[in-house]
Amino acid sequence: MKLSIPVQETIKKRCSVRTFEPKSLLPADKEKLLHYMDTLSNPFGAAVNLHIAEKGINDKGEKLGTYGVIKGANTFLGVSIPQNESELLAAGYEFENLILYATDMGLGTVWLAATFSRDSFSSAMKIGKDDYFIAISPVGYPSDRPTVKEKLMRKTLKASSRKPWAELFFDERFHTPLTPERAGNYSAPLEMLRLAPSATNAQPWRVLKSGNAYHFYETHKKNVSQDEAMIKQVDLGIGLSHFHQTALEIGLKGRFEEISEASDMAPEDFYYMISWAAEK
Repeated sequence: MKLSIPVQETIKKRCSVRTFEPKSLLPADKEKLLHYMDTLSNPFGAAVNLHIAEKGINDKGEKLGTYGVIKGANTFLGVSIPQNESELLAAGYEFENLILYATDMGLGTVWLAATFSRDSFSSAMKIGKDDYFIAISPVGYPSDRPTVKEKLMRKTLKASSRKPWAELFFDERFHTPLTPERAGNYSAPLEMLRLAPSATNAQPWRVLKSGNAYHFYETHKKNVSQDEAMIKQVDLGIGLSHFHQTALEIGLKGRFEEISEASDMAPEDFYYMISWAAEK
């Protein structure tokens, strides 16, 4: 489903916000978010659960916490999936669509995959014990005075920087960089993918153009933890949201599918995830 917002404009406008005005969402804004949550889906046919909770005390008497990373936010969004790793791309895709919608509303957000009290948020959002609780995001009105800690985090993570095309996108072979000229109509979807947020700004996506197909890979070292490898798949799902929604916005047709031979093309530390088969 195409988002009912100006996708490229919103992607370029989106930035991570960690300092908020200390006030609750206006009832109309909260209702708008709740309604939109119910309309979201993903192109992978996977089950994704979206949640919302108000900051305060959960039903176990525990205070919701983000270890001092977030200041002023009173409302949080969350995403979980059944205990099934094959739905990680879908979770990243669908939650990022919600983030983009909130951005278009003028609200601030930031993906948090680690720096929050998972048990207390699970209880507040009523997430099942057998579900995989992936991430949360505060949602609220950005403060025009970010804290020193937020400024330092952005500087440390180089939050506004992104890898160049030559490191991310490849043409037929992994030693040949893909140029915007060669990508043609797909230069915009790939550029919006390049701008996507990711955990620690690692940008763990690589794309190989092969004929009319675009093969998507996730990258990580073999010695990373299982949780870290899974989060990198979620990150790719975020990027796929940007890629797909931009393609829909400019009228490009195609479909996501698994292409077995794409896995054989992957160099070391590249893990094939999915392909986009473009229609001529």
